[in-house]
Amino acid sequence: MTAISSWLGQLRRYRNEYLAAITGTLSIFMVVCTNAWSSPAMPKLLAEPDPPVSITPDAGSWIVSIQSIGGIFGMIIAGLTVDRFGRKWPFIGSAFPIIAGWTMIALARAPLLLYVARFLFGVSYGIAYGIAPIYIGEIASDRVRGATASFITMMAKLAILFEYSVGPYASFETLAWLGLPGAALFLCTFVWMPESPHYLLGKGRSDEAHRCLRWLRRHSEVEDELAATKRSAERAASEGTSMGDLFQPRYRNNLIIVFILGVGINLTGMQAILSYAQTIFAGISSDLTQAEMSIVLGAVQMLTVLFPVFFVDRLGRRPLMLWSSAISTLGMLMGAIYFTLDAADVAVKPYGWVSFVGLVVFVVSYAFGLATVPFSILSEIFPKNIRAYANALFGILSGVVIFGVVKLFQVAIDNVGAYLPFWVFTVSAALTFVFVFLYIPETKGRSLDEVQDIIARWRTGKENKVPKIVVTVVE
Repeated sequence: MTAISSWLGQLRRYRNEYLAAITGTLSIFMVVCTNAWSSPAMPKLLAEPDPPVSITPDAGSWIVSIQSIGGIFGMIIAGLTVDRFGRKWPFIGSAFPIIAGWTMIALARAPLLLYVARFLFGVSYGIAYGIAPIYIGEIASDRVRGATASFITMMAKLAILFEYSVGPYASFETLAWLGLPGAALFLCTFVWMPESPHYLLGKGRSDEAHRCLRWLRRHSEVEDELAATKRSAERAASEGTSMGDLFQPRYRNNLIIVFILGVGINLTGMQAILSYAQTIFAGISSDLTQAEMSIVLGAVQMLTVLFPVFFVDRLGRRPLMLWSSAISTLGMLMGAIYFTLDAADVAVKPYGWVSFVGLVVFVVSYAFGLATVPFSILSEIFPKNIRAYANALFGILSGVVIFGVVKLFQVAIDNVGAYLPFWVFTVSAALTFVFVFLYIPETKGRSLDEVQDIIARWRTGKENKVPKIVVTVVE
């Protein structure tokens, strides 16, 4: 009861920050619906008779993977606009390519419209993921920054569950139209939320920053925080703002972390699993149908992702990442062994449930750490003047890796077998554990400036010299 009362008290105290974070991350629900769409949609085009658009398996792999190319452009757009026009309005603009894309898919009778729509989806995906960690990192108090950043993944898993639950039972056209309410809900709610006080101070709009921060913190005594934020903004402005600043020697550790998050985590294969869930399950013998296994997968993800929302600011980023990557390796290994034995004509069909359990273990473990914590870390580890460029770099790395994983996954299944990509994913998950252990420090409960100091000192033997500041909140 004490823990519940504490959590309810925190919810009341920070409710405006939670509200801004939830409405902002509705954009993530909006864009991840487009990502998960391919799992129920591709079987409708490839396996059902008289599909609305006739495609080949190779064309299908391009339809699935081209979204990641659009995501690279979206991340670049986010990086170029977020410090010029603010966090709020480019964020809102990410809804319009989604609306256009769903309309194109609903009306499509030729593959070209599907390619264009998926590219537009990617642009929105890149903008939303490029801005969400920045916005949440700047509006949230130190005490709840990890939890609010976890909303990014919570909304993503909710979108996956929605598509997996509705997709198998709706027509191709209806499934597209059902994507539009997500964009409408985001537009109708987030438009009322405040701009980031960090951005406003950087533009010299102190009165607006004061009003926004008062609303977010729900009290009028914000002068000290504004002064600290203003000093940080002035220091950032004096240090310059360009992509080249990212590659200064002092940010070497930060870039290592971006590389681990952008490349290592995406090489574990989650995007391929989500995009081809029903295709993968077609190769698993089970009492459940492909659609039913997908729904179970989506529901388990949704339930699991609530774990870091409540505990990331208590247990810390590093332990969650380590446990997540270790158990993800085990789950993926179960799938890799099953598909290897199946390809070798070993009679493993009666044990198809083992591989399904392995995939569920992978998805669960991925959800409570690797899927969630990186957004907490990305919102903390760079100073304001280059935060947008760092997120853009992360997005570009992620987009390139995801494109390669998703495109080659279908090629590997068609020409070699599912065991090959599953072994690649297993090794990648194991290496991610090693790199997280070596290069990602703990940052929970620290201010943004403290976090950047910790990262700079990490692996130099000086990290323990950074003082720990404890903030007591008086109700």
